[in-house]
Parts: sequence; structure tokens; C-alpha cells
Amino acid sequence: MSQSEIAQAITSSRQYLNDRPEKARSRDSKATAVLEEGLRVRVEGPRGWSLVTDMAPGVGGKGSAPTPGWMLRSASAACLVSLIAMRAAEAGVDLSLLEVEVDSESDNRGLLGLGDDVPAGPLGLRTLVRVAAADADDATLRDIVQWADEHSPVDDAVRRAVPVELVVMTG
Repeated sequence: MSQSEIAQAITSSRQYLNDRPEKARSRDSKATAVLEEGLRVRVEGPRGWSLVTDMAPGVGGKGSAPTPGWMLRSASAACLVSLIAMRAAEAGVDLSLLEVEVDSESDNRGLLGLGDDVPAGPLGLRTLVRVAAADADDATLRDIVQWADEHSPVDDAVRRAVPVELVVMTG
């Protein structure tokens, strides 16, 4: 889609949901993960989407595919790029550069259950955004990035304590 088509799609979606707020909530598409071999996992979704993960050899995987933690960082980076591009399209800003890096620091003792006081997940994430546009000043670009960061669904899920329901079916 062109920038103007993206802006128009966003405008149409906003108008639709403003007029029909009861349509705003929906169940998101599910991801179904199945163990293939060792610690290699295939995740399937709608429309034939799939991805594969594996763990590092240090914890018994073969390192044959990205880890789930890398997928989390990838999702964060991709989501922020998408939201920045959407906001820029709305503002009529033609981006000449847009790149987002997300890294994290972890304590692997948590993953291995070595101490109840050590989190299993990342201790923190760091996001670096490189953005440029000939037709926008630095303040405008910072505002676009800030808005996108505040509205990124993936980053919101990481920052906010999202309730997680675990249902175990055996046999």
C-alpha cells in the first residue's frame, strides 16, 4: 500500500470503530505450538502462517532456528516499525530511513529455575530507533516515534501486566 492508502485505511478504521465501539473488541488469532523434535517447535496460525523456534545448545536445543525470546524481540521491533510507518503516513511524512533494534539482558538462572528470586524472562528491553525524513524535522520524527511506542500492541503487552490464563488438559 502507498502512504496515502495506509493513511486512508487508518482513517476508515478509526471512523468505523468510533461509530461502532462494540466492534472494537475481538479475540486475536491463536498460535498453536507443537514440539517437532528435541526442543524444535513449529508454531502454526491462520492463513497458513508458521514459524519455527529452537533453543540454544547450552540448554539442549540445536540452535537450528531463532529462540522464542528472539521472536519476542523481533515482534517488538516489527510492531514498532509498523506503528511508526502508520503514524508517519497519517502525518504525510515520507520516511527515508526506519530501523528498529530491540535487545535485552537476561539472567539464564531464571530459565533454569535456579532461584525463586531470578526472573525467567528478560530483565529489561532496550529499543533503538533510527529514523529520518527529508520533509520532517527532528521534533516531528520524535513525536511520531513516541506516539508509535505508546500505541505498540506488542510493547504494551510487555509493559503492562496482561492477565494470562493457563489451562492444562492431560491425557
